[in-house]
Amino acid sequence: MRETVAGDGLRALLGTLAAVVVYSVAGSAGPELLVVFNAFSIVVLYFSVRRGEVFGALLGTLCGLTQDAFSLGVFGVAGLTKTLLGFWTGFISRRIDVSAFGRNALFMLVMSVLEMALWVLITAIVRLASVNWHGGLILLQPVVTAVLGSLLFTVERRVRARRSRGL
Repeated sequence: MRETVAGDGLRALLGTLAAVVVYSVAGSAGPELLVVFNAFSIVVLYFSVRRGEVFGALLGTLCGLTQDAFSLGVFGVAGLTKTLLGFWTGFISRRIDVSAFGRNALFMLVMSVLEMALWVLITAIVRLASVNWHGGLILLQPVVTAVLGSLLFTVERRVRARRSRGL
């Protein structure tokens, strides 16, 4: 069954809305959760691998600017980093096989580390205050993002397999 851009566009919008809910709930439950878990990055990574660089870049812009609306920092930093995350994730995933869990997790880890490095670099340039490392907790974010993003693909594969068997 071939996925359509409109179908994935609707799923991406629902994923973004789910990320807003998760971001809101996690923020009120404990700000530390927002440091180690970035729901917007998971949405961008997932759909960029599925749909490619243009879809990923557009979704990255939407998710990044939405995340910026929640922050007290400079507006546009997450928008820029998520746009680049979406583009490069989609571009690279079209050229290498990232379907196996291990390769997918490693690929998402590399992309998440690059996104974080870019975010830190841009934040350090545009803000007068230094980057808040939250006692090193922020360094867990790429690992958590990679594991959860890869698990999302695994769950999707199992659901599709179960549907194809008629269960």
